[in-house]
Amino acid sequence: MKPFTKHTGLVATMDRANVDTDQIIPKQYLKRIERTGFGEFLFWDWARLEDGSPNPNFELNRPEVQGASVLVARRNFGCGSSREHAPWALEDFGFRVLIAPSFADIFYNNCFKNGMLPIRLSEQQVDDLFAHTSKYSNYQLTADLETCHLGDTHGMDIEFEIEPFRRRCLLEGLDDIGSTLKHEDRITAYEQKSGGFKNGR
Repeated sequence: MKPFTKHTGLVATMDRANVDTDQIIPKQYLKRIERTGFGEFLFWDWARLEDGSPNPNFELNRPEVQGASVLVARRNFGCGSSREHAPWALEDFGFRVLIAPSFADIFYNNCFKNGMLPIRLSEQQVDDLFAHTSKYSNYQLTADLETCHLGDTHGMDIEFEIEPFRRRCLLEGLDDIGSTLKHEDRITAYEQKSGGFKNGR
């Protein structure tokens, strides 16, 4: 997993609450066995018209947010079923930072496991970000995980909280397997001592 230390990116906003995982990546696109290639199906039902062409009224299809890597949304983002494909699709689309007043618990956990930084802010702070995005063209934010600060070039500086273990895993680029393998020597020693390895296994 790619480490996350600091990221600066163009901001896209989604003024919707309770965006569920079936909207993020509809169930008909869950048949792939790879973790890549889901980005083109992100928000399919909202992003596409009936004939499959892009919906010009959808937030992420606007020309000014093409290439955005920071998404600001409303409360309870990622609710619904626990499909890990949802963060896969967001990451494959290009998002590295997600900001909302709250996230569904399983979705929130899955973001960290897939190298994205979900940041929970107050409703007022999120309102301020929406206002800044409307006020400034090509609005960008910088998320610094080392200092746990979110800022822009217009004077905004917000401190955010991330649990220490999740923060360390992101900084070091460790998913669940990588975190476990950091203790491989101790695990091997324990298995050998307890007779867990037989015939060299």
